[in-house]
Amino acid sequence: MNSNLKVWSAEFLGTFWLTFGGCGSAVLAAAFPQLGIGLLGVSLAFGLTVVTGAYAFGPISGGHFNPAVSLGLVAAGRMPIGRLPGYVVSQVAGACVAAAILYLIASGKPGAELGGFAANGFGEHSPGGYGITAALITEVVTTAVFLIVILGATASRATGGMAGLAIGLCLTLIHLVSIPVTNTSVNPARSTGPALFAPHWAMDQLWLFWAAPLAGAVIGALIYRALLSDSQSQSHATPNQA
Repeated sequence: MNSNLKVWSAEFLGTFWLTFGGCGSAVLAAAFPQLGIGLLGVSLAFGLTVVTGAYAFGPISGGHFNPAVSLGLVAAGRMPIGRLPGYVVSQVAGACVAAAILYLIASGKPGAELGGFAANGFGEHSPGGYGITAALITEVVTTAVFLIVILGATASRATGGMAGLAIGLCLTLIHLVSIPVTNTSVNPARSTGPALFAPHWAMDQLWLFWAAPLAGAVIGALIYRALLSDSQSQSHATPNQA
């Protein structure tokens, strides 16, 4: 199989799993009668999708599963910009297919009420009623920190084999902090898939959940590159080595 096709397939499947597992936990299980997993459970679900996906697909594509992560790796000098479009298209496609399947499942019972369908939002569509400024700051800051953790965890000086766990736990923590503000994006693909099946407001607000994570990813990458990187150290988990 063509090496690019393998990489794109890994990113498609990894982003599919992240969206299906993470958003699926929010749509199907978060408030399930008497047994709902709540905010903590949804946060863990997103983290677990990254941990499992990283070890399953990371050796093939680097395990980005997120356009913001791919852009951040370009900004950090970890990936050539020419590979970015293939990653982004694969990731968005995976998230959209996952959301479509999740919609078919969630709507498969009489009287199903899908609500916001795990879409990201601000203002009246924020879980905690937070405005656009709070949402923007939250998404930029959390995505920047996420990139710093990813770059540090995948550097050759880091403990081998632990990157997936560190990154997954970081995403869990990000969700614990930011679900009340935006329902947590830090991932434009994850935001796009559910927005296609959510009420119309989700598409109206989707621009923020592309702009803020992408900006945050670049900021995080530049901070890491300027202050934390070792010029003699190369990543042991980049797609160039897949």
